[in-house]
Amino acid sequence: MEISAEKVKELRQRTGIGVMECKEALAECEGDIDKAIAVLRKKGAARAQEKTNREASQGLVYAYIHMEGKLGVLVEVNCESDFVARNAEFKELAKNIAMQIAAANPRFVSSADIPSAELEQEKEIIRGQLQDTKKPPQIIEKIVEGKLKKYYQEVCLLDQPYIRDDKQTIQQIIASTIAKFGENIKVRRFARFELGKS
Repeated sequence: MEISAEKVKELRQRTGIGVMECKEALAECEGDIDKAIAVLRKKGAARAQEKTNREASQGLVYAYIHMEGKLGVLVEVNCESDFVARNAEFKELAKNIAMQIAAANPRFVSSADIPSAELEQEKEIIRGQLQDTKKPPQIIEKIVEGKLKKYYQEVCLLDQPYIRDDKQTIQQIIASTIAKFGENIKVRRFARFELGKS
């Protein structure tokens, strides 16, 4: 099937991915742009997974102030090179992450950062809520795992649905940027300040 240059251009504009990869994805999906985006996302996610173990010591600290100085966020986003750190799209990612922190008020970067005592306490609370249900222990543990995922979405930045597109998590937004730049990108830490709250 012949793929038009207009379709390749449109797919490139929507994904930021190179011409040849866009052309291959469109050929694989018989010219269907939405299907090609899904294919490129899967490939990008696989590539992003490969890069997550690489050292990311460059980047920037982004400051976001909201509500005329009543709410502020500092976030450190790391990448592998100074070249990427200076890129406008990387800065936009840092800004979007800072806005997410301001709006959704996560407490941790990822579930790995939750203290084990706090996680155990959360599990005990959930189990306590299920005590009177007379469900078998294995079913209760499955329900606990499901409720923990919901808990992670509330308290962990990377698990939160993105405020501008709740079909994607922050982790997925970062993964698509990793795929685009070919470098590992990590949120190292953040701080959120709200006037009058500790």
